[in-house]
Amino acid sequence: MSAPTEERREGSLEAPTRHPLYWQDPGFYDEEDLFDELERVYDICHGCRRCVSLCNAFPTLFDLVDESETMEVDGVARQDYWKVVDHCYLCDLCYMTKCPYVPPHEWNVDFPHLMLRAKAVKFKQGRTRARERILTSTDAVGKLVGIPVIVQAVNAANRNKAARKLLDKALGVHPDALVPQYHSRTLRKRLARRDGLEVTAEPTAATRGRVALFATCYGNYNEPHLGEDLVAVFEHNGIPVRLAEKERCCGMPKLENGDLEAVRRAKEANIPVLARLVDEGWDIVAPVPSCVLMFKQELPLMFPEDAEVIKVRDAMFDPFEYLMLRHKEGKLSTDFKQPLGKIAYHVACHLRVQNIGMKTRDVLALVPETEIEAIERCSGHDGSYAVKREYHEISMKIARPVVNRVKKAAADHYSSDCPMAGHQIENGLGNGAAPEHPLTLLRKAYGL
Repeated sequence: MSAPTEERREGSLEAPTRHPLYWQDPGFYDEEDLFDELERVYDICHGCRRCVSLCNAFPTLFDLVDESETMEVDGVARQDYWKVVDHCYLCDLCYMTKCPYVPPHEWNVDFPHLMLRAKAVKFKQGRTRARERILTSTDAVGKLVGIPVIVQAVNAANRNKAARKLLDKALGVHPDALVPQYHSRTLRKRLARRDGLEVTAEPTAATRGRVALFATCYGNYNEPHLGEDLVAVFEHNGIPVRLAEKERCCGMPKLENGDLEAVRRAKEANIPVLARLVDEGWDIVAPVPSCVLMFKQELPLMFPEDAEVIKVRDAMFDPFEYLMLRHKEGKLSTDFKQPLGKIAYHVACHLRVQNIGMKTRDVLALVPETEIEAIERCSGHDGSYAVKREYHEISMKIARPVVNRVKKAAADHYSSDCPMAGHQIENGLGNGAAPEHPLTLLRKAYGL
């Protein structure tokens, strides 16, 4: 009688887990070792193909395989592996919603972090274009463009077809892509000289009842009304809010570029400020899901032994996650003055990855005479992917199912926690109707 064989499973039933990202290990940048791992994972993906509808990385891989002589991964030229990498924008949905082979499964597939490793190798080799470096330098661009005379010229140029064609030639930014507006009156200027609501904080089991706002570079320079809406809503609920003394970009744009040293520099600028606020008794919120995810997931995986990083991770909240935690203990105001009607609500990828559930939907559903239709599909934006000349049309194809759902909903409002995703939907609709952020809608419901 033969010895029993170890049981092998087709897929894992356990919750996905993440391994630390050992990006400072020299072997992390070994291209031959990287290619071996890419081949291993690509072969698993080729045999599964569950992720084909998520983004363009997987169709690119499967086309390369199907058009090769062997119709297997071994028939694909290794230099073509980069074509797959270039289409991954680290939305993380394959890891969190589709792949049956993520750890703790023995095959240990973490496609997004493998793509991140490949991007880091490419960046270290000096093969990242100047355009990528410019588009991801959000603080530098925001400060320069935010100068009053310059901001008017830039915003006007971004709406001018001739100027956009020149931008396309110079920088490879597609002329049909919506690009963010800039403001000289930033959120930091709008909230200057304020220390928060002068009331006693009321803690709950999961919240300390007073909040430090990490503005984010986007919230500071591009859509400062998001921070103003957040402050209005939180203070209406008796939650004192203060602005963190300073901030740099959270590092997500540089992470998606593979510039991990720039992520480290951003971490060294932000974490001491935020950790000190935590020590002083403040919780931390940020209005952009990608920035929250950076502190909740990516930095802790890059710096797993940094106690200050872990401290900030444990005190970082999505705004609606925070409000819903308060609501569970009866500390959310429900004195809504205005119904919102029907809302077509796009659930941002980097919000889904936080594994907190649809807290935005749940809070908005508390408003009387309000119906929310949730749309759980990627918009294809990613901050910079959708504006690049070679990827814009692909990004709009990825967004099409979301846009079609919004059209079909015929809602009074359409919204996304990710402001960039909201504008991607706006671009797809093409009817001049602008998105309204959930914080803006909640402020409107309160009549503030």
